[in-house]
Amino acid sequence: MEAWRVETFLTLSLILTSMLSSASATATTSTTPTTTASNGDLLSHLSTFHAMVHEITPDQVYSMWLTVRAKAIAPALQVVVWMCMVMSVMLVVEATYMALVSLGVKIIGWKPEKQYKWEAIGQDEEKGSSAYPLVLVQIPMYNEIEVYKLSIGAACGLTWPSDRIIIQVLDDSTDPLIKDLVKVECETWASKGVNIKYCERIDRKGFKAGALKKGMEFPYAQECDYVVIFDADFQPEPDYLNRTVPFLIHNPKIALVQARWDFVNYSMSLLTRIQKMSLDYHFKVEQESGSATFAFFSFNGTAGVWRVSAINEAGGWKDRTTVEDMDLAVRATLKGWKFLYINELRVKSELPTTFKAYCRQQHRWVCGAANLFRKMAWDIIVATEVSLVKKFYMLYSFFLVRRVVAPVVSFVLYCLVLPLSVLVPEVYLPIWGVAYIPTTLLFITAIRHPKSLHLMPFWILFENVMSLHRIKAAMVGLFETATFNEWIVTKKVGNNLKDTLDIPLLEKSKTKLRDKINLSELGFSAFLFFCASYNLAFGGTNSYYINLYMQATAFLVLGFNYVGTCYCASFH
Repeated sequence: MEAWRVETFLTLSLILTSMLSSASATATTSTTPTTTASNGDLLSHLSTFHAMVHEITPDQVYSMWLTVRAKAIAPALQVVVWMCMVMSVMLVVEATYMALVSLGVKIIGWKPEKQYKWEAIGQDEEKGSSAYPLVLVQIPMYNEIEVYKLSIGAACGLTWPSDRIIIQVLDDSTDPLIKDLVKVECETWASKGVNIKYCERIDRKGFKAGALKKGMEFPYAQECDYVVIFDADFQPEPDYLNRTVPFLIHNPKIALVQARWDFVNYSMSLLTRIQKMSLDYHFKVEQESGSATFAFFSFNGTAGVWRVSAINEAGGWKDRTTVEDMDLAVRATLKGWKFLYINELRVKSELPTTFKAYCRQQHRWVCGAANLFRKMAWDIIVATEVSLVKKFYMLYSFFLVRRVVAPVVSFVLYCLVLPLSVLVPEVYLPIWGVAYIPTTLLFITAIRHPKSLHLMPFWILFENVMSLHRIKAAMVGLFETATFNEWIVTKKVGNNLKDTLDIPLLEKSKTKLRDKINLSELGFSAFLFFCASYNLAFGGTNSYYINLYMQATAFLVLGFNYVGTCYCASFH
């Protein structure tokens, strides 16, 4: 093996020598009388350097590399290792805390009705329907030809007095045909006696936040007590309002009641099943623990009921980030409002079915959250209506650990430091940092997904690949680069779902050639394959090649888009 390394450095030295010789020859042939004196010194130096290179042996080159590696590269990489260890400890402590709270809630049988007052809205013969508050249901959509009928139909089917509910369809579609279809659908429901309003804008300024803000400017919207938001692929059950609004009526400090998402297409592919695991963890652990302890969590942007006065007090909708929902939630919390999450109440929705769509969605969420941290950190620090403990929770747990540390350490430690350590054996990787902590995090996740244990290996590898996209998004948001406010709507499937259920768990996307290749994933796959092969060939104190080969394979599979499905809708 040492001989192989020596031969490698010998080849490099010969290449360098050839390049220097060519440069010397070129300089000599291009010399003119006017430049002979000025180029003479250069040629002299080149000749001297040329001679020195010839005197250096491959063993000396290799020795120099070992010195540079030990004195410069290894110390720098070791600093990164210890930074990752600190972040890993932060992450595992945070995950353990949330898991314990979530398990405690489950064990003691905590219910929202036990902590907050809830009474069904009774029928009052004297007041009639006026006993019910006026509710606005907003459905923002953008070219949603696949799902517009489902969402509008579900909203119009909500059980609530017809004169105390207004359905508002906020259509930002750019396709005239789709706009006409949505408008006709609204007219159809209006002819059935439903109070439904079709609203459109001249431009898409502010995207979803801009549409919601515009919708609240109508006089009838300002008269409403509460506003419910459903994205275009969400289908609430008829009793949704009867289960959520009473919490707002009887608890004046609650600003938001959030329901859990359920997924109609989770079994479509391996991609959707992995997404379900991640989102179930988000709702079961993150949302539930935040609601049970500090009455604070991020609004999920849909399937939630807001108190209109709380939105107004917080400053309304803002389009400064791609997470307008989280932005509003943080600002409302700083005004002293509380949030409530109901785990038992679920609203059907869709998961992205292609890898590219999922990556775009994750970029929007991660980038927006990191950017919001940048914009609101100081506002949280100086807020006067929030306790010091809650400020710490918001800054450290909610933003720093979950929105910055998590994507950074996931990528840097497992996709960069670990592979590079096989090339720089002087670097020390603590076993507790690269084995015990990941195992703990895996256990914490697994105990909330007992029915998905067989998917855990795929979930781990998939999350490894996604860390590449998440760290990029986090850095874009923190430093506000060109794409920090980019918004791409996630493609839906809708009624076509029933025709695409018989799809293998692992399927190659049938798209154009340029859409089948993800260069960043393929590049990292090559890097990891090289590091794994080097580790296998030369061994050393650490043997990570099995793990590295598995990671490389995951990057390769996703690099060629061999995951999820591809739905290419056509309308005639």
